[in-house]
Amino acid sequence: MVKTKVLYQCVQCGGQSSKWQGQCPHCFEWNCLEELVTSGSNNRFQALNKKSSLVRINDVEVNEILRHPTNNHELDRVLGGGLVPGGVTLIGGDPGIGKSTLLIQALASLTQNPSSALNVIYVTGEESIEQIAMRARRLDLEVSDLFAVSEINLTQIIKMIEKEKPKVVVIDSIQTLFSDELTSAPGSVSQVRECAAQLTRLAKANEISMILVGHVTKDGSIAGPRVLEHIVDTVLYFEGEANSSYRLIRSIKNRYGAVNELGIYAMTEKGLKEILNPSAIFLSATSFETSGSVITVMQEGTRPILIEIQALVDESKQASPKRLSVGLENNRMAMILAVLNKHLNLSCHHHDVFLNAVGGVKISEPGVDLAVLIAIASSLQEQPVPKKTIIFGEIGLGGEVRPVVRGQERIQEAKKLGFERFILPRKNLPKKAIEGVELLAVDDVNSALNLVFN
Repeated sequence: MVKTKVLYQCVQCGGQSSKWQGQCPHCFEWNCLEELVTSGSNNRFQALNKKSSLVRINDVEVNEILRHPTNNHELDRVLGGGLVPGGVTLIGGDPGIGKSTLLIQALASLTQNPSSALNVIYVTGEESIEQIAMRARRLDLEVSDLFAVSEINLTQIIKMIEKEKPKVVVIDSIQTLFSDELTSAPGSVSQVRECAAQLTRLAKANEISMILVGHVTKDGSIAGPRVLEHIVDTVLYFEGEANSSYRLIRSIKNRYGAVNELGIYAMTEKGLKEILNPSAIFLSATSFETSGSVITVMQEGTRPILIEIQALVDESKQASPKRLSVGLENNRMAMILAVLNKHLNLSCHHHDVFLNAVGGVKISEPGVDLAVLIAIASSLQEQPVPKKTIIFGEIGLGGEVRPVVRGQERIQEAKKLGFERFILPRKNLPKKAIEGVELLAVDDVNSALNLVFN
């Protein structure tokens, strides 16, 4: 007879304790331990108990990573070229953002490509098979070779995968699955961790490309234990504003490719449409020069994207002027305002300052600092920045303009869209002149301001 063991597990951090306590001994949260009855046998771990031997790293034969392109260019870009056999990908996003739509479009394309047609299984725990079929018909997708099943029992799912031997499996979503070996409810810390671990071992052992869909919390992070993101090979976030039709898919972890890659889609009646030229959607269509508007180039992974920064500086009617930033960090704006006051004698102490990154994009890199400073100065002095001008560079607290990464790629991307005048850090100046482009190198914010408005 198999003995059972009673443990107490924290619902916050997943830590275990042999006895109940009012406070978790691991994360020190109160009233968060729940009873967990486990089996005394460890059969599910017996496969991991095989003997291992030491190997010199230089003796390990390294082969080129084989990938299965999904023919969805934006998704392939974020994945690093396609799905990797044995790789586990976790996709998180708000409810209704389009995760299931993205996956069924990618899988339909994957199964219909004659050169890379694969056996694919879509496991859903949230929707019925009829709902999936309705979505496929609404999007006019050819899914004759795509198989689907509605199941939340992990044991049944593993048996099915071992029998059918698919090359790609989608689990929608990991929070709906449960294992018979645990008594906790689906979606709990222990269930999510155990189900993800078993599916990952199954994927590695059978070279299956596994895609897990995850829920997100109110702050936008993937729900469940933090260890979930450590188990998988790739973590993608699918983002979008409620009042915008554009969707962004971003890579924050990728063992087989670059992180911080960005894919952009537009949500239409026929599903998600790839945006191959994202710079065009982040630039306003105004045909006249306006003060406070500056075009810059931000870098997302390997992709340079043109973005418009708008600033509005207005005399404040209150004792405490407002500082509002949309798409940019408030702390960075405060630093730029201090540099503006200290080194350029342009004070905003009695003015409200509003900043906006057009298109709803979120900017986290410092390469747009100089553009933000010029936009604020332009609005404050009511002097427009000349058309077809690109400004980029990082600002130091001493007023110096520092170089940014991938300066050459930023210049080439802006040139393709017709920009002719560049104000950039001196260390980003190309060694050879570029035909049809005026490159103006600057060392500090004072020289940058003089070049813009003279």
